[in-house]
Amino acid sequence: MRKPSFIIGKRQILLAGMTLVLGLAIYINYAYSASGSKIKATDVVKNQSVNYGESQLVSKQTTEENDDYFAKARIDRTTSRDKAVQTLKSIISGGDSTEEEKKTASQQAQTMTGLMETESKIESLVKAAGFKDCVVYLDGTSANIVVKTGSKDGLLASEAAKIKDILLSEVSMANENIRIFDVA
Repeated sequence: MRKPSFIIGKRQILLAGMTLVLGLAIYINYAYSASGSKIKATDVVKNQSVNYGESQLVSKQTTEENDDYFAKARIDRTTSRDKAVQTLKSIISGGDSTEEEKKTASQQAQTMTGLMETESKIESLVKAAGFKDCVVYLDGTSANIVVKTGSKDGLLASEAAKIKDILLSEVSMANENIRIFDVA
């Protein structure tokens, strides 16, 4: 039986560096999507008709920045995901990567692809439900949904329940990990 070697080689350093870059890209994307520009969580609304739990809403914002917020958010999300995918591709195609490292990177790439497809599907369904625009951020354990209602009254409890219903029809997630933001 071969004794495990504890010598750190080029592969381990490269893999650790790429994992760090991937983690940093995901954190920056999450931090940006959670804070947004001039978006802040205000109050918790409970649904009267269908209770999926509590939803956190954001007070309505009525600035010109909100018109291009959704386009910028999609571009930022795509850019960070493209960097992560590129990192995973380099691990998979790297000549000095072990089979286990390649397998792990391949599984992460498949998971990321599934999340991107699910985000796109949820966004389309939310828009089809009558909302002007929507951006969804999924990371496997939590969901952040930013919607543009176009209403001066902001997001109603019934609308939040509708959005949550759409999300839960596509993914399984704990209610406390779902946040819905309203941008007017």
